[in-house]
Amino acid sequence: MNILLVVVALAAGAGLSVQAGVNSALARFAGRPEWAAFISFAVGLAGLGAWLLAARVRPPGLAALGAAPPWVWAGGIIGAVYVTATVLLAPRLGLAALLALSVAGQMVAALALDQIGAMGLAARPITPARVVGAALLVAGVVLVRR
Repeated sequence: MNILLVVVALAAGAGLSVQAGVNSALARFAGRPEWAAFISFAVGLAGLGAWLLAARVRPPGLAALGAAPPWVWAGGIIGAVYVTATVLLAPRLGLAALLALSVAGQMVAALALDQIGAMGLAARPITPARVVGAALLVAGVVLVRR
């Protein structure tokens, strides 16, 4: 496995912990978790827009976007639900428990989605080793919650 990809994935995961804490703090000022999530997405959109302009990345063609299946548009809603949930749950569960539960949920869903090759990705069958790995993650959730 490419070490750079591993480091980027670990950094992205670490960023989720920071994001959950930052957005929870923002909710205290915004008054509602939904507003904190909205503001977070708006700031992210502005930052990404600035990056695209600075990097001079050409926008996709409307024909290409129009040809996309309807389910590809769900990512933004899923992200909004996730961010809003972390804003609500981080103060109640703590960051470690929240992220442990989140990772456990991600792992269970990922195993199922890999099994069927969902969303155009290569199918990767559920194996005993993968089930043990997922079970260890769930065991980790239980330990982190204690």
